[in-house]
Amino acid sequence: MTDSMTRNFNNYSSTTKPEQHISKQQMAAVDGYDNQGMLRSELDINGKPINGNTCINMDSLNKCVVINTKGDTAAQLNEKQNYYNPYQHRDVKHPTTYFDTLIHLLKASLGTGILAMPSAFKNAGYVVGTLGTIIIGILCTYTIHLLITASHELCIKRKVPSLTYPGTVAVAFEEGPKFTRVLAPYARMMTNMFLVLYQIGSSCIYLVFIASNLKVVCDFYFGGNTDVRMYMVYLLIPLILISWIRNLKLLAPFSSIATCMTIVSFVLIFYYIFRETPSFAGREPIGTVNSIPLFFGTVLFAMEAIGMVLPLENEMKNPKKFGSMFGVLNASMLPISLLYTVVGLLGYLKYGENTTGSITLDMPQTEVLSQVVKLLLSISIYITYALSNYVAFDIIWKGMEQKMEKNEHRICWEYALRTSIVIVTFFFAIAIPNLEHLISLIGAFCLSSVGIALPAIVSFLTFSDVYKDEGNLRFGLFCLRNLLIILIAIFAFVIGVSTSVSDIIHHMT
Repeated sequence: MTDSMTRNFNNYSSTTKPEQHISKQQMAAVDGYDNQGMLRSELDINGKPINGNTCINMDSLNKCVVINTKGDTAAQLNEKQNYYNPYQHRDVKHPTTYFDTLIHLLKASLGTGILAMPSAFKNAGYVVGTLGTIIIGILCTYTIHLLITASHELCIKRKVPSLTYPGTVAVAFEEGPKFTRVLAPYARMMTNMFLVLYQIGSSCIYLVFIASNLKVVCDFYFGGNTDVRMYMVYLLIPLILISWIRNLKLLAPFSSIATCMTIVSFVLIFYYIFRETPSFAGREPIGTVNSIPLFFGTVLFAMEAIGMVLPLENEMKNPKKFGSMFGVLNASMLPISLLYTVVGLLGYLKYGENTTGSITLDMPQTEVLSQVVKLLLSISIYITYALSNYVAFDIIWKGMEQKMEKNEHRICWEYALRTSIVIVTFFFAIAIPNLEHLISLIGAFCLSSVGIALPAIVSFLTFSDVYKDEGNLRFGLFCLRNLLIILIAIFAFVIGVSTSVSDIIHHMT
């Protein structure tokens, strides 16, 4: 699924050859590793190099890289000498294992979006919904592969251990054709903007979700029909306080508790779904032309975790296992796509046209177990809100950090920024308290761009020169592939955003 043209000199074959006299400095350059202490030679019983092979002892990668320079031309040897392997230069204090990274990616992809999947299937119909979810899952996985491959290639070109998502986009524009280089700073800024909007939009959705579920429980026990916006007002101060936590380690225990609450809640949700056998009777196989665009926005929001991909890959003990055939990405996206499909299909079959923006709101309001699910998920999402706001704060603060470095009121400005982000999410949630429309709007606006279009653009700018050397046919297919992905993203953006905004205006008037 990734670009086969990514250069990798770790797999040169080793053939028998006479002893070569190559200095450690030369071999360090050949291997692209500048740490002399990590170099050793394969020695025979007399302590002499065997066949002139020198390798790097890389315990962190659980393998030894063998380089063969026998028979190489001057150009090939020079290319090997200049080769830079980013994986060997990453200094990660607490690297994550394959399993750790898999769990992190699953947690990042499983949020309030999965609870909105029955609503997405209501808009698309069970046939279009099932096929569409699987296709979008494949598309999202493929574009993430494009991003990872391009980021690795750009790290090699720039000789840096790793790049963030905005950094990858900026470097891709700088390495691209001349007319794109001037756009590099703006490309970084636009990527950061979309990532911030996505995080703020997610926080808005979390606020609406918590308020909507608390309203159902409180209205049952205390009577009345309080406006959901009032519950958002009640939540404002608690949200500001939790957003003031500056050290994420303090949230780690609560995050673990929240994960357990989420697991228990999903078990109870499946209990309600299967308590009565779901039926296809009265359910639409295909949605209307006006409602299907809402489906795309909802699924994109639910399934995309594009902002977490590069940070997780950069922190791995063995980064090659992230994007490989049976790597973390494929191993996580397959069950995620299947789980989203199952929840969406069964939830729609269970509740039909009465399905709302979250399956928790469709469950019986008078039963204790149903109320427990609502409260557990509200607490879990409350903690997640702090994490989402932290990401938005971190991106914005990095742009202000140099100006604030010598400011004596730096801490005050930091808390002011954290508070401002909460207030912005509060007013957006007040303006659009409909969970279904808000999820679709954020998905179509943010994730069609940073999740689908940008990875294709980055891939094109990174590998266009490589494919040109492969001939007109390969280059043409390469351009066609990326153009098709970009057109799909533009279509999802225009149709999804216009339909969501139209529905929001319709429900407000």
